[in-house]
Amino acid sequence: MLDPVTPSEGLTVVHLFCARTADTDNDAVVAAVKAAQAADVQVVSIAILGHKAELCFMALAADAWAVRDLQTGLANAGLVVVDSFVSITELSEYAQGIPDEMKNMRLYPELPPEGKSAYCFYPMTKRREAENNWFTLDFEERKELMYEHGTSGRAFAGRIVQLITASTGLDDWEWGVTLFGQRLDDLKDVVYTLRYDTASAVYAEFGPFYTGMTGPVEEIVART
Repeated sequence: MLDPVTPSEGLTVVHLFCARTADTDNDAVVAAVKAAQAADVQVVSIAILGHKAELCFMALAADAWAVRDLQTGLANAGLVVVDSFVSITELSEYAQGIPDEMKNMRLYPELPPEGKSAYCFYPMTKRREAENNWFTLDFEERKELMYEHGTSGRAFAGRIVQLITASTGLDDWEWGVTLFGQRLDDLKDVVYTLRYDTASAVYAEFGPFYTGMTGPVEEIVART
């Protein structure tokens, strides 16, 4: 048996963006997801809009091997992973001292949230430009900017559930942002609003956006 590979706290998170092939077997895809869920992996199944991918499976588990087994199962079912993102849940350095309930929601989220089937994911990083280098700001200035950013985000409570996961040293970007909303314009509105905050407008770089709809794996596979 291979030793488990886990974060010291929180969960391993992998987004697998997939395309179909001539060999894709819908029943085998469903079976791979069900097997992962039986092994205590949370799996969010998403139908992706647009050309970048057809399906996405967002997997969360303590043990990275359990997530890798899902990836293997999807490949064996005839799907090809065309993009991916590896990260872990974390409690930000700017959020120390928050209540235990909020801490657990960030480290051990339960997804997908009920009633919010609109989905969006994008990676991001902080700029290191000569005049706008996030990492040369002192902690208190960064904390103040992130507090402003968080205040803007809290205005969307009830409309949006957001999960920010850490990927520094794990993937090409530093964070992954996953959004769940009731409607597609909820996703648009929150990203548009937050881009005016200094932490975003001056210091943030964004990667590609993936948008889609969540649902039970059987229905997602049948509709894609």
